Amino acid sequence: MFDVFGSVKGLLKLDQVCIDNNIFRLHYKATVVILIAFSLLVTSRQYIGDPIDCIVDEIPLNVMDTYCWIYSTFTIPNRLTGIAGKDIAQPGVSSHVEGQDDVKYHKYYQWVCFVLFFQAMLFYVPRYLWKTWEAGRIKMLVLDLNMPVVNDECKDERKKILVDYFIENINRHNFYAIRFFICEVLNFINVLGQIYFMDFFLDGEFSTYGSDVVRFTEMEPEERGDPMARVFPKVTKCTFHKYGPSGSVQKFDGLCVLPLNIVNEKIYVFLWFWFIILTILTGASLVYRFAVVFMPKVRLYLLRARSRLSAHDEVELISSKCQLGDWFILYQLGKNIDPLIYKEIISDLSLKLEGKEMV
Repeated sequence: MFDVFGSVKGLLKLDQVCIDNNIFRLHYKATVVILIAFSLLVTSRQYIGDPIDCIVDEIPLNVMDTYCWIYSTFTIPNRLTGIAGKDIAQPGVSSHVEGQDDVKYHKYYQWVCFVLFFQAMLFYVPRYLWKTWEAGRIKMLVLDLNMPVVNDECKDERKKILVDYFIENINRHNFYAIRFFICEVLNFINVLGQIYFMDFFLDGEFSTYGSDVVRFTEMEPEERGDPMARVFPKVTKCTFHKYGPSGSVQKFDGLCVLPLNIVNEKIYVFLWFWFIILTILTGASLVYRFAVVFMPKVRLYLLRARSRLSAHDEVELISSKCQLGDWFILYQLGKNIDPLIYKEIISDLSLKLEGKEMV
């Protein structure tokens, strides 16, 4: 199983050339690794450990375990509060009247490991699209100028290639930048969609799950109902039907212990907070991107900050001549090229844009 996901460790490596930003990496690196790690954890408990144990008279335990795992278990939602051992057997586990008491069936636990892995793949889709569209352009333009030691002759030659490329292709990079911005929007749509997807997967419980858990810890013990016991019950009921000696249908009620839910409840508490934080950060990054697209002054200040060693008049000249896509290329190059070499590139580029020969 670990061999199947062995390539995931490659996501933890630092890229030699940066083609995105920190918020983007939170989606395809941090979140993908977290989801796959959780998927592996649940898988190991589900298929290597003992995910369910059921107790019932007259039915072999292994048969009952398999039956209840396949056909799901249930709890009684209006029996979640009370004193265990006196009012109820366990939260959500009590006698009930068919047709009068609501019954909530729990079928998700067979699918958690698959759903987590599927979610990880969805988080990687915008990264895959961007890598396909980007096609190694930034890596090609960097030309090893991100190395700490570069031969002077080689450095001058590569700087000239880079500046000449930029002059020849100026005002032709807008579509390149727009595709990156599309991927950023896809990240935001994806994380919002995943919150709604998990809410659907957990029967409408995920959207308030984390806040309910926090509120639960602040309530009086005798008044509070544990939201983790409601969403991920550790003890449930299961009904087995079989024919008796006379041919009549006999019903057997059993109690099932779900140790796997001890893991599931903690996973989804963490994911609730992680997804909320990720949504806020991604939304803030889109506001920042909106300012970059529609406010040239913002682009000037950002390029000035990226090329802090360069003269302000050189940066202003370049910013006034460049369109959005050209600015984006220069900004990305500034992340990857040594600051001293980048200063020289900015200087050479400003001379070229003024129509002067480089010294």
